[in-house]
Amino acid sequence: MEIDTRTAESEYIGLMNRIGGAFSSEAGFENAQKYMKGLLDGTSRKNGWQMSEAAGESTPYRLQQFINRGRYDAEELQAIEREYVMENLGETEGTLVVDDTGFVKQGTKSCGVQRQYTGTAGKVCNCQVGVFLTYASERGHCPIDRRLYMPKPWMGDAARRKEAGVPKELEFATKPALGLEMIKSATEAGVPYQWVTGDCAYGDCETLRSWLEASGKSYVLNVSRKAEIGGTNVGAVLPWLPKDKWFEASCGDGSKGAKLYDWLARPLPGPVAPGFRRAMLVRRSRSDGEMKAYVAYAPVGTTDQKLAQVAGTRWTVETCFREAKNEVGLDQYEVRTYDGWHRHVTFALLAIALITVLSANSLDKKSLQQHDPANTSLDEFKKKRNLPV
Repeated sequence: MEIDTRTAESEYIGLMNRIGGAFSSEAGFENAQKYMKGLLDGTSRKNGWQMSEAAGESTPYRLQQFINRGRYDAEELQAIEREYVMENLGETEGTLVVDDTGFVKQGTKSCGVQRQYTGTAGKVCNCQVGVFLTYASERGHCPIDRRLYMPKPWMGDAARRKEAGVPKELEFATKPALGLEMIKSATEAGVPYQWVTGDCAYGDCETLRSWLEASGKSYVLNVSRKAEIGGTNVGAVLPWLPKDKWFEASCGDGSKGAKLYDWLARPLPGPVAPGFRRAMLVRRSRSDGEMKAYVAYAPVGTTDQKLAQVAGTRWTVETCFREAKNEVGLDQYEVRTYDGWHRHVTFALLAIALITVLSANSLDKKSLQQHDPANTSLDEFKKKRNLPV
């Protein structure tokens, strides 16, 4: 059964009504709806002029004023978005995925911009970096929180901070610290999850791993070869792994079917809570033998195949970034301030959450990673997802 226009419109109105209380005036709420309409419109670019035209405005000034200086709290909106996602995708065995993505920029005025590495470009370039927390379950996956990474040079420059509207109380935080901050926020909000995964930038952080263990949460986190886990150096161990005891498992479906790898799990030393175990999980490519290591912490009795499955869930965040950037303009903003970045990104996450929930509730249960947005419009995407154009 396809989702008809009335069903989609009802879902959209319901979400808009949920965020209505975050605005102090009818004009503010109206602008919020116009901004959402601009993000959800099928235009190829989400700049001020195109979004304003889609929203029925003759100039971009009203929406630019709204996103830069409107009177509302982006954190309140983000909490509403997270609650909305949980109501529709939440499961006890859900997984939190923490990762960062780059926003390539010109000049030096955009808050937090500097020459730094980003996987988005695959190199060091002039960019901003955002750290995100996404949620994945059997019903789908979607971002639920975000933080703009503020490099140390920015945090020590009072003039730049003031010009970009960086809060006076904000202190420098590493990317793993921002990730843990969001995980704690999700936990305090009652987000249902049991697993956390992420790449080595987060897996190498002992503080993050220790907090998860103390909170009774499980994880499968990628670690670098330089990492020391329970007195074991990852890089020193990899060349001496046994030739037997490897097993085959998929870490997700790609465009050509299941992504099959060889896997090996071995116990790691060190104290653990009663009923839990810690292990090193190694993934080996079947084509070139390249190996990646993970540290896993899970209840006794958790199968190694389950650990491999959780490790594969990490790639859902890449899909979330791709979808949000290509479909709802996550990276197509025209703001330079700290608040402006968080406001635009929050509206983009609200927009992708709406699309994700409509997809999850349709007859087509395939998750968003089956969609390749590289050469298709939002209208074409909606048609493939049984959604009205």
